[in-house]
Amino acid sequence: MKQHRIARVSEAIREVAAQTILFELQDPRIQNVTVTRAEVSADLQKAKVYVSVMGTQKEQDLCMHGLKHSAGFVQSKVAARLQTRYTPTITFIRDDGVKKSIEITRLINEALAQSRPDAQPPTADGTAEEAPVEG
Repeated sequence: MKQHRIARVSEAIREVAAQTILFELQDPRIQNVTVTRAEVSADLQKAKVYVSVMGTQKEQDLCMHGLKHSAGFVQSKVAARLQTRYTPTITFIRDDGVKKSIEITRLINEALAQSRPDAQPPTADGTAEEAPVEG
C-alpha cells in the first residue's frame, strides 16, 4: 500500500482519537491525556495510538485501564470518519517520550547551574535569567 495513504490514515486516527478522548469520553479515570501519534499497519487492520499521560504512576495506570476499556468507542468514531471497508483495531500505548524530555531538560539545567556558580537558577519556563553586569 502507498505510504502517503498510510500516513493520511494515521493522521486521521490521531485527530479523531484526540478529539474523542478530549471531548466525548465521560470516564472519570481518563484525565491529563495527550495523543502524541498513531501508527497503522500496512494492511490498515491494526492501529497503535500513542498517548502521554501526566500524573503519578497510579493515575497513569488507571488512565490506561480506562483507555483500554474505551477503545471500542474510539474505534466507532474512527470508523465514522474513515469510511473504509475495514476499521483498524485500536490499541493504546503509553508514550513516555514527553516525560523523558522534561527530565533531560531538568538534568541539563542542573548541570549548567553547577558548572556556572554565578548563574541564576532556571525559571519556570526552563530559561536562566542572566546575572546583571556591573559596570
